[in-house]
Amino acid sequence: MTNNQMAIFQGKNIRKTFHKNEWWFSVIDVIQALTDSPTPRQYWGKIKQREFIDQQLSPIWVQLKLSAADGKKYATDCATPEGMFRIIQSIPSPKAEPFKRWLAKVGYERIQEIENPELATKRTRMLYKLKGYPDSWIEKRMRGIAIREELTNEWQNRGANEQRDYEILTAEISKATFGVTPEEYKNLKGLKKQNLRDHMDDFELIFTMLGERSTTELHRIEDSFGVAKLKKDANRGGRIAGIAKKELEKEFGRSVVSNKNYLKKSPCSKVSTHVD
Repeated sequence: MTNNQMAIFQGKNIRKTFHKNEWWFSVIDVIQALTDSPTPRQYWGKIKQREFIDQQLSPIWVQLKLSAADGKKYATDCATPEGMFRIIQSIPSPKAEPFKRWLAKVGYERIQEIENPELATKRTRMLYKLKGYPDSWIEKRMRGIAIREELTNEWQNRGANEQRDYEILTAEISKATFGVTPEEYKNLKGLKKQNLRDHMDDFELIFTMLGERSTTELHRIEDSFGVAKLKKDANRGGRIAGIAKKELEKEFGRSVVSNKNYLKKSPCSKVSTHVD
């Protein structure tokens, strides 16, 4: 089963398929994930009888062939994100609200963003706005996201594998720029699962961008390939930003690296955007 046919919600597999320009999700899998029922098919049968068939409502599901555990494909009741929202209303589960948010993320919104990438940018801007960040900070953060994406694209094309290699290379830039790894930086700011960059001030964001943009340019100039060479470039790119940071610190008489974060601002502590 390919990745685009499977999604994960809290460790549970949810089969999905692309049909008529929309994602359709296995209703049985969703019920299993929300209820942990040993007989999800019977559970779904009772919901259909009670909520849809008895009330003569138009079916909001269709049968599509999905792969099963035995590797074969069988006709399975599937629904779009919109249909799943209606079905979920009939399932008493504490997981219902988190699942709705997850469903929106992996389903409807993602398809919209693929068709119109500007929507992803607009949504991210709105999230930061709702969290109380000033427009000037948001502009820097959005530019930083673009620079980060450009860098990770280079890494992907130059022999780095996602996640572990990216963490190593990112840490190299951070150490050369700020003298600390991202994990040490988060500890300094008192963060746990929060995104470090969402809690940086203007100068921290600017030097992060400088280190990453410099690294990207070094990769291109030297046509680097392989993690070992990429790591050397990352150190050099970080040092470029680190030198600029030290000059600014001399002029200002204070360190750029700060333990301040946006958690102390009440609008910002409730929502996480999970972007790089």
